[in-house]
Amino acid sequence: MYFSVIIPVYNRPQELDELVVCLTKQTFTDFEVLVIEDGSTISSEEIANQFKNSVPISYYVKENGGQGFARNYAFQRAKGEFFIILDSDALIEPNYLQEVYDGVTSNKLDLFGGPDRDHPSFSAIQKAISFAMTSLFTTGGIRGKESNVGGQFHPRSFNMGISRKVWEATKGFLLTRMGEDIEFSIRCIKQGFKSGLLPKAFIYHKRRTSFKQFYKQIHFFGRARINISRFFPAELKWVHFFPACYFIYFWNTMVLNILIPSIGNLLFIGLILYWLAIFLDAIRQTKSLKVSLLGLIAANIQLLAYGQGFIEEGIKKLTNTSQE
Repeated sequence: MYFSVIIPVYNRPQELDELVVCLTKQTFTDFEVLVIEDGSTISSEEIANQFKNSVPISYYVKENGGQGFARNYAFQRAKGEFFIILDSDALIEPNYLQEVYDGVTSNKLDLFGGPDRDHPSFSAIQKAISFAMTSLFTTGGIRGKESNVGGQFHPRSFNMGISRKVWEATKGFLLTRMGEDIEFSIRCIKQGFKSGLLPKAFIYHKRRTSFKQFYKQIHFFGRARINISRFFPAELKWVHFFPACYFIYFWNTMVLNILIPSIGNLLFIGLILYWLAIFLDAIRQTKSLKVSLLGLIAANIQLLAYGQGFIEEGIKKLTNTSQE
């Protein structure tokens, strides 16, 4: 068996159903599926069982420990030569596994990451969030460039894979949250394993369905970037400070517009020009006025939430406060 497809699940049986349906349609068929119920209160067992005649699927239940340790649990039980990790809120095309196989074998990769896109069925807010998470103007665009093919790309856990020898050498994730996938990717590369981006092995990533949920998720991502720097200080790059700078600029502009309008108005012009660039990029990508307007909101939420989390966790690090 070549692939073991690993899907941690937490209270999302409907998402699991949609993803496994996609797996039943794969053109590459040498794979198994491992579903790890990570302490859910809403079981996905019935969903998993209904596919037993369609794909080789195994269902496991463990106490809640977070997605990183749920993946480790699956690694220990997987039979394949290569492990693919997918978030439960993913959809894939029928040629996804074939693209992964072609990519990892032709590039001789030990670990890979794939990009994400929005699906035509997604809501306008989901499409706006997808834009915000992939636009160059929000730093999202640096995560999935063609230039990373065959290079030392840092895969993200919503769409990534590792060979069995990577698992045996690293023993999987050391963290279960707070940037566990980036820490893992960096550690794999530092041990000499070859990583790369496979542009054609993309997923449709549903992400969050409301701006409130999106804010909470991205705030956590900002904190996670600082947490990663506790393990690998050199991996904290200048680009990671951009959302924090935006956060400071934005709120200083708002305050100065009240206290010193002459200065605040000048700063506000800078925001307007930046928002215009984001909006035009959204129009170019989405071809939708509604999604573009929502995309502008999503981009601001992303930058402000990430910046706030980054600053808060940075202060904790500077004051030696323990991370979660």
